Amino acid sequence: MQFKSLQDKIDQLGNPAKWLRDVSVGAYQYPVKSEYTNWRDEQRSWHETVGLLDQSLHMTDLYVEGPDTIRLLSEVGVNSFKNYGRNKGKQLICCNHDGYLIGDMILFGLEDDKVNIVGRPAVANWIEFIASTGSYDVKTERDERSISNPQPRKTYRFELQGPNAWPLLEKLNGGPIDKPKFFQMTEITVAGHKARALAHSFAGAPGLEFWGPWDEGDDVRAKILEAGAEFGLKLVGGRAYGTCAVEAGWIPSPLQAIYSGENMRAYREWLPGNGFEANASIGGSFVSDNIEDYYLSPWDLDYGRLIKFDHDFIGRSALEKMVDQPHRRKVTLEWNADDAIAIYASQLLDGTNAKFMEMPNAHYAAHPYDSVTKGGKRVGLSTYPCYLSVQRKWISLATLADTEMGEEVSILWGEPGGGSSKPGVERHVQKDVRATVLPWPYSASAQEYRSR
Repeated sequence: MQFKSLQDKIDQLGNPAKWLRDVSVGAYQYPVKSEYTNWRDEQRSWHETVGLLDQSLHMTDLYVEGPDTIRLLSEVGVNSFKNYGRNKGKQLICCNHDGYLIGDMILFGLEDDKVNIVGRPAVANWIEFIASTGSYDVKTERDERSISNPQPRKTYRFELQGPNAWPLLEKLNGGPIDKPKFFQMTEITVAGHKARALAHSFAGAPGLEFWGPWDEGDDVRAKILEAGAEFGLKLVGGRAYGTCAVEAGWIPSPLQAIYSGENMRAYREWLPGNGFEANASIGGSFVSDNIEDYYLSPWDLDYGRLIKFDHDFIGRSALEKMVDQPHRRKVTLEWNADDAIAIYASQLLDGTNAKFMEMPNAHYAAHPYDSVTKGGKRVGLSTYPCYLSVQRKWISLATLADTEMGEEVSILWGEPGGGSSKPGVERHVQKDVRATVLPWPYSASAQEYRSR
């Protein structure tokens, strides 16, 4: 069927909480080579030597430029934009009018009145809608992720992270680099080409994310590979890359809170009928006929600490009312090894199999939601399970209520009724997995970095 808009799809198919479970689109795609060596050693690279991550293809870039750039961002973002401008990075967090998350993306301050907004498409779509329907003196330019874009990207985007990242970067630069503070930007030179760079912690490892014109990317990459040999450089493929967010404690894609409410109708009518939001598959053991049960608040993802009521923004009044309410909190769940082994054993023994857990990423929908219980009572949701070869553990991120660090909870793995009709879901039975509640991020080095 063809749909004119997301709203048209809802009008024709009915309750989105039902049809999103059967959308054929699976997990978010990283269109790079799945493995360059093997994903186990590639995971180890950012812990032990240095890893090169190619981020050039999987994210949407939205450029916003003009006198009202900061006003626009301030009016859609829950976090403050005081003193924001050139050479500053920022995590932009956007909510709907009722205070529930549309998503987050990373802002790169290219100039005081020009930004590049990078990440999954949901927030870029929202900002583009607000800019195009409001009274803002800005212009936008969109550089779509490669699976939806037959043209070359506007920029390459690479990241070097790991214990050996900084000496490699200084070798590439031909001399010392003044280390920028967290989420501040600088410039480096690689293969004779200038590149802008952002400092941030990737699973607690030092390094930089840097970018430049697309046609310089091959030269830059070749120079990195040549210079990186002595530092134990590993290319990181899509399989290993997909685990880094979970290890770092970032939930990359809460279901965008846009499918209900009259305040969001105009946006749903603006969105295409076959776009990212119209194919935002839901998977896992948590099932509700109310789409709003899948929405998350900023506090669910530990973003409550970033809300600043020093400006007017979409969702402010709703969030002010939520401040003193009980909130779930984001944690890491470390899965019981025997229960994980039992899931794999079910594939080899007579009887009914559990849902297969693909290594190292076991999420098979764009938005994985598994129920978590304690003492038989549901206390929250688990999402994005992955295997970490360095720690030899299965973990997931979760947002939980009424739990303490070190307590044991139970994750229900697999979908009810034998599974949905998503192509990536074989017939299976559900299994309980014991898990221990731990802090996020899971990596000890990342915890140390975050505490500083």
